[in-house]
Amino acid sequence: MARIRRGLPKLTPARAKHLIGIGKVVLPLLAPVALKAAAAARDGYDRMRARKLGIPVEHLANYSGRGGSLHARIAGIANALTELRINASEEIVTFARDGESRLVELAAVVRAAERMPTPRRKAAHRAVSTELDRIESHLLHHLGV
Repeated sequence: MARIRRGLPKLTPARAKHLIGIGKVVLPLLAPVALKAAAAARDGYDRMRARKLGIPVEHLANYSGRGGSLHARIAGIANALTELRINASEEIVTFARDGESRLVELAAVVRAAERMPTPRRKAAHRAVSTELDRIESHLLHHLGV
C-alpha cells in the first residue's frame, strides 16, 4: 500500500529555481500593498495611543517613554489650571499657582524616574499618579463638577 506523504514537498534545485522566478514576479506587485498596509497600521496605532493619552497625534512624540502618560496628564492639568485662572477669584488663583508649582515638581520626579530601576520607577510613577488624582479632584471641585 502506498504511503501518503505529509508536509511540504521536497525542495529540489529545480523547484527552488521555480520559486525564485515566481518571487521575482510577485514581489514587486505585493511590496507597495504591504507598505501601505504597514503605514495604515502604524497610523491607526498612533491615533489610538494619542486618543488614550488625550492629546493630538502631532504631540505624541512629546509624550514618549515610560512616563509619557504621566507627562500627558501633567500637561493636561496644567492647561486646565491656566484656563481656571482666567477671571477667577483670589482663592482659585492661589490654588492654580500652588497646583502649577506642584506639577513642575511632579514632572521632575517623572523625568528622574526614567533612570531608576524598574521597581523604584513603578513606585515613583504610582506616587505621582496618586498625587495627580488628588490635584484633579481639587480641580474638578473648583470647576464645580
